[in-house]
Amino acid sequence: MVRSLVLIALMTLAPVAAAAEDILVIAHRGASAERPEHTLAAYELAINQGADYIEPDLVVTKDLVLVSRHENELSGTTDIASREEFEDRRRDKTIDGQKVAGWFAEDFTLAELRTLRAKERIPSLRPANARYDGLYQVPTFAEIVKLVRAKEAATGKRIGLYPEIKHPEFLLQDAGIDMVDLLLRELRKLGITPADPVFIQSFELGPLQRLDKREDFKLVQLVAPIGGPADEAAMRYAEMVTPTGLAEIAKYADAIGAHIGLVLTPEGAPTSLVADAKAAGLGVHAWTVRPENEFLPPMLRTGDDPKGKGCGDVQLAQLLKKAGVAGVFADGPLKGRNCPSN
Repeated sequence: MVRSLVLIALMTLAPVAAAAEDILVIAHRGASAERPEHTLAAYELAINQGADYIEPDLVVTKDLVLVSRHENELSGTTDIASREEFEDRRRDKTIDGQKVAGWFAEDFTLAELRTLRAKERIPSLRPANARYDGLYQVPTFAEIVKLVRAKEAATGKRIGLYPEIKHPEFLLQDAGIDMVDLLLRELRKLGITPADPVFIQSFELGPLQRLDKREDFKLVQLVAPIGGPADEAAMRYAEMVTPTGLAEIAKYADAIGAHIGLVLTPEGAPTSLVADAKAAGLGVHAWTVRPENEFLPPMLRTGDDPKGKGCGDVQLAQLLKKAGVAGVFADGPLKGRNCPSN
């Protein structure tokens, strides 16, 4: 998603158009509607399109290098399942209460991961992205930062980083890997400080609370419509988004990253979440605006093809104009066909 498209969606919304510059546009896994997610190509395209922040999901290798994948299980986004030399690494693991079969980043060195190539995660919905399968490696966090700095130097624009640490409780218990320590060490090594445009996000509580005690980076508690944090078995996200729960989150975090279904009703009306979060002193960043019909409520779809482009621009306008979120995660360009008025 690009800032120009945010402005397009707001052109008919005069009362809030002036505030568009205050809206954070977060490229969800890069420009993932147009390139395989979590590749340098996806991040660079998102930066070229004008994103304020790019969002790498961080997992870790056996030799403790932070790399970017949506999940630590690799077969969904790389060609590892076709690599005979790694067939004996296939494992079953229980991650956050779910049994998962496949190949896991923490069982491979960086050198081994370098031999893999990225592929489109949802080719049935994004067949054009599959044309790029096999072209890109799994990037390290350090390489992503290097790209950001090169693009900043070329454009003169600050570009923020919005990393998510994936499954930190599982990695700590299963492999003794502390993602909080690793991330802080890497940030220091790269010369990144809390004064830089950085948000760190997690669906878990403990890692964010530890980060809050150790550094002053902006922190984002992710919340979903169902379930709860993997490191707090008795806690539900539904409790966390009540006024009382939001007040507790505000003790360690700066914002919540909320599923769109918690911010808007299926009809596009705002819930009370943004107002309640603001009352607690928290910003709200909504995830994720996507262009395909599959990801949109029925009223914003165009046609019956799940991969057809729907009215993501209308959903974006609802989030900004009606709900008043502080930021949006988006996969890419959203302009749909025959969409209703914003």
